[in-house]
Amino acid sequence: MKIKEIVSALERFAPLPLQDGFDNAGLQIGLTDAEATGALLCLDVTEAVLDEAIALGYNLVIAHHPLLFKGCKSITGRDYVERCILKAIKNDIVVYAAHTNLDNAWGGVNFKMAEKLGLKNVRVLDPKESVPGEPVVRHQAGAGVIGELEVPETEREFLGRVKKAFEVECLRHNKLSDKEIKTVALCGGSGSFLIPNAISQGADVFVTGEIKYHEYFGHEGEILLAETGHYESEQYTKEIFYTIIRELFPDLDMQETRVNTNPIKYM
Repeated sequence: MKIKEIVSALERFAPLPLQDGFDNAGLQIGLTDAEATGALLCLDVTEAVLDEAIALGYNLVIAHHPLLFKGCKSITGRDYVERCILKAIKNDIVVYAAHTNLDNAWGGVNFKMAEKLGLKNVRVLDPKESVPGEPVVRHQAGAGVIGELEVPETEREFLGRVKKAFEVECLRHNKLSDKEIKTVALCGGSGSFLIPNAISQGADVFVTGEIKYHEYFGHEGEILLAETGHYESEQYTKEIFYTIIRELFPDLDMQETRVNTNPIKYM
């Protein structure tokens, strides 16, 4: 099959109009008329990921985070983004990214997080009012999700669940209040802008990848906040890519990257 057929399948699941205004999702590098020799799935495009694709003989890399986010005025290899561009073009590798369009899609990144936590009755936390050109999905798309645990847990039990589900080495949270956890709101990546939505909809806890220091203040006893780390919250995005592609193209050679692209390390 051609690469453009795979791209079309991804965009049917997560249409580009669903992306936020600041984003740059979609085709990043390359020509999609080529026959796909294989697809490597990742969270971030790095030189090591491209080397892995080259070693596998794959000519398609599908990422969650766009490699090209800011404009390039020159391509000289001065930083990792420019080196990745040069390496991808030199080796005829197509780079595609599904970012906030996949965050906002029904069944996307946040639904995968909810699945890992075992949530039921999952629905969008902050629905999009309108999506240009996408009338079918407008009431099913938006930021974050909210759902319920099958059985209520203590705060410590729930935080343990989060650590295990996302393989978190260091889980940050605000002060515990001995509150029972039943309703869970969450958002992958930098989702702290949804804290007010979680509170207004009665969530007992809000889980996201990043929360700034000052955003922890003022919520004591109101809602439990839990911060996993950006990479940790979105790491299972690769599974979404795999499922979408495998169902339509069962013969395509494909695998998730073995490279951990998380730039943050813990001592």
